[in-house]
Amino acid sequence: MSEKEYFAHETAVIDPGCKIGKGTRIWHFTHIMPDCIIGENCNFGQNVVISPGVVLGNNVKVQNNVSIYTGVICEDDVFLGPSMVFTNIVNPRSAIVRKDQYAKTLVKKGASIGANATVVCGHDIGEYAFIGAGAVVVKDVPAYALVVGNPSKQIGWMSEFGHRLEFNKDGIAVCPESKEKYQLKDGKVSKLK
Repeated sequence: MSEKEYFAHETAVIDPGCKIGKGTRIWHFTHIMPDCIIGENCNFGQNVVISPGVVLGNNVKVQNNVSIYTGVICEDDVFLGPSMVFTNIVNPRSAIVRKDQYAKTLVKKGASIGANATVVCGHDIGEYAFIGAGAVVVKDVPAYALVVGNPSKQIGWMSEFGHRLEFNKDGIAVCPESKEKYQLKDGKVSKLK
């Protein structure tokens, strides 16, 4: 990929073998390690580390001081808040090499993970889920779910525009910003067409 198709600050380190999409911006002291696949129009804040083999979709926003470790996949439109943390080993020990035991973490389209949250590896974050600041995710998070706390627990549902959804007696909610309608049925939320 031509350097002219994305921007990298002069202090950024980009290792060989990365694929970086057009319009992506890589800021101060960020390190992109080998064999990463980064989509178009992504933005990496200061002091970000992207480990080998990480895959990020289009329009992923990574705020300052985030490390994305091998095994993490983020789909399009994911937001990773300042200093949030991913893990990739469930039982790390300094003296024991477990590189063959990295657990996968999938963050699906449109999900947001708040500042200082931790996502323990091996769990999926559903589409448009919203992880509150400081939450510690230790299990899968459903699509559109709002989770907070340590360990995280679900306290509600969020719209694709990031507003808390209030469902009526028929299980219908309207996003106050987009006016799109959502349905809660059998413990799952879906957007109505």
